Amino acid sequence: CGVRLLRTDLKAEDILSKRKQFLEEIYKEVPAGVGKGGITRVTKDVLMEVLSKGAKWAVEQGYGTADDLQKTEEYGNMKADINAVSERALQRGIPQLGTLGAGNHFLELQKVDQIFDKETAKSFGVDNEGQVMVMIHCGSRGLGHQVASDYIKKMEDKYGIEGLPDRELINAPINSELGQEYYNAMCAAVNFAFVNRQMIAHWTRDVFKKVFGSSEGMGQVYDVCHNLAKFEKHVVDGEEKEVCVHRKGATRSFGPGRAEVPEVYRDIGQPVIIPGSMGTASYVLVGTKKAEEISFGSTAHGAGRVGSRSHALRTIRGEQVARDLASKGIEVKGPWKGLAEEAPQMYKDIDEVVRTSHKLGIGNLVARLVPLAVMKG
Repeated sequence: CGVRLLRTDLKAEDILSKRKQFLEEIYKEVPAGVGKGGITRVTKDVLMEVLSKGAKWAVEQGYGTADDLQKTEEYGNMKADINAVSERALQRGIPQLGTLGAGNHFLELQKVDQIFDKETAKSFGVDNEGQVMVMIHCGSRGLGHQVASDYIKKMEDKYGIEGLPDRELINAPINSELGQEYYNAMCAAVNFAFVNRQMIAHWTRDVFKKVFGSSEGMGQVYDVCHNLAKFEKHVVDGEEKEVCVHRKGATRSFGPGRAEVPEVYRDIGQPVIIPGSMGTASYVLVGTKKAEEISFGSTAHGAGRVGSRSHALRTIRGEQVARDLASKGIEVKGPWKGLAEEAPQMYKDIDEVVRTSHKLGIGNLVARLVPLAVMKG
């Protein structure tokens, strides 16, 4: 899973009257919802190429530009053994490439509400308050879910779940054969997610040109992952070691100088994209050296839930959520069930989350973004 942020040259007042039209058009281009298949149908052989090449495959097919790859974590590709992905996972992935999905995934038109660090913001392409941005939050769809299900079962069979409070906490030693198999399958799923966001960003640019008359200036700020494990070098007890960093509920926040940060940002630090819940603010932060020192180069990836989806469905009506958002000047398009499940009151306060990150010094405030229009799965 991950988040991509695109900048534009437009101001909020340039698009307000056409937000509904934008949502109608983007819904045609980007299928959303549980189990929804995509417009782009690929063969199994092509999917294997997707899982191997990641976003590079998408750019080769004409979806986006090489500059997008430069501004994507891992340059849009993680080394993977695609043979670790099951046939069932492949079959679930074939129809879902280029789709948004459901849950907390979204595509959002936003405006820059506040800039905290003008110099860093400018370096990221966040030029002024009122500027229109696009945030895309989605992942590896059914393929990634199946990878997790497959390996939970394999680990249960090998190690058992006795003593675990939740079967999904099952694990395998990272250097074991099964641990390596899972890691390779997970990397393949990450590549699927990179391609998903790359394709959706391309179609978003197309819709911008159709609805607003131009897609000029729609460069990528960054694409950052969350909820995955990666091998990285970190200083542990005074000694640099290669370790596996599992960022569950977290995202990467590297400071200046790290080789993994794109050259264009290497003297500044990595852009960190923190999505809020539906109808609330999102944030752009910048990674720090302190994060590398105290949290393995990580910070929170968003506002965690305070209420379950089942509780939300029992207590909240999607129609009311839509009305509440409309009263705040936010256009929204999505199924009532999805709106109820993702109601803002079901999440923690994102403002407090990022203030804590900034106070700790593990991700420093750059800009606050607020929603103008929301597409939900």
